Amino acid sequence: MMFKPLVPEDYTVYQPFFKQQTTRLCIYSLPSLIVWSNDIITPYAEVLDDSLIIYIKSKNENEKNHLIMPISPKREYSPAELHQLTVDLDCKQIRFIPEDYTKKHSIEKLKSYFFVYEESEYEDYIYRTDDLAELKGNGYSKKRNLINQFKREYLIKNRITIESITEEKASECIEFLEEWCEEHGCDDTDRKDELACEKQAALNAIQNINMLNMKGILIRVDNVVSAFGIASHLTNNMGVLHFEKAFSSIKGLYQYLDRECARQLFESYTYINKESDMGIPGLAKAKKSYHPVARIKSFKLIAK
Repeated sequence: MMFKPLVPEDYTVYQPFFKQQTTRLCIYSLPSLIVWSNDIITPYAEVLDDSLIIYIKSKNENEKNHLIMPISPKREYSPAELHQLTVDLDCKQIRFIPEDYTKKHSIEKLKSYFFVYEESEYEDYIYRTDDLAELKGNGYSKKRNLINQFKREYLIKNRITIESITEEKASECIEFLEEWCEEHGCDDTDRKDELACEKQAALNAIQNINMLNMKGILIRVDNVVSAFGIASHLTNNMGVLHFEKAFSSIKGLYQYLDRECARQLFESYTYINKESDMGIPGLAKAKKSYHPVARIKSFKLIAK
């Protein structure tokens, strides 16, 4: 197979493969696959019969090279076919196998062909759109209080505006992202690669938001971009909130942004996938505080 790097211009070429896809893990969003290309990992793609094959290559550590589930509007690969694919492509590792697949085909059957490992740090958080858009009930009282404080200080005084993100506003969003990274230590040694990858993915999304059919909103506070959220389609009833950034120095801004993202970016979806916590305790705590209705496990397969 002649794998080629996955680039923004490929969106219209490969988008038909994703129209009927039902996998609920966030990586199976085509825009997400495209934007997560950087100096550390590069996604490659090629069509095999009726399927799109994605190969993700690490530039520094070959042992991290892997496939994901083949994407096809017509069929699902069996465990035996997945194993044969690893043989044919000389790539023993398949990652981001969704929990739904392991239940359908059983862990025991998968173990006939693979060593099976759960990757808990890549377990996605799923929320009801209505829950995040309305924040009803005692469980969200702290979120509502913070939003009300923000509204009294900024909204009532006409100090904020909410706008759709377009490529024409990319430079302002990028300037905000640079400042956000300074605030959150993107260059810290222990998280440098992880945050650098996310930063580059966000930059790729901002610069190609129209081409990739992503949706985003930004919030200006005193005419300065101070928060943004960017989303994309995943399944017929679920979208993904890929990036959600806000200055922590503005009390209640993050909570207000989160609610507006649910209201404005996911009005046509029943559920919101807010991705995984990547094993980061602070991020896990924040995601749990919004009371997910489900968490989708992710598995790694190593071919025997």
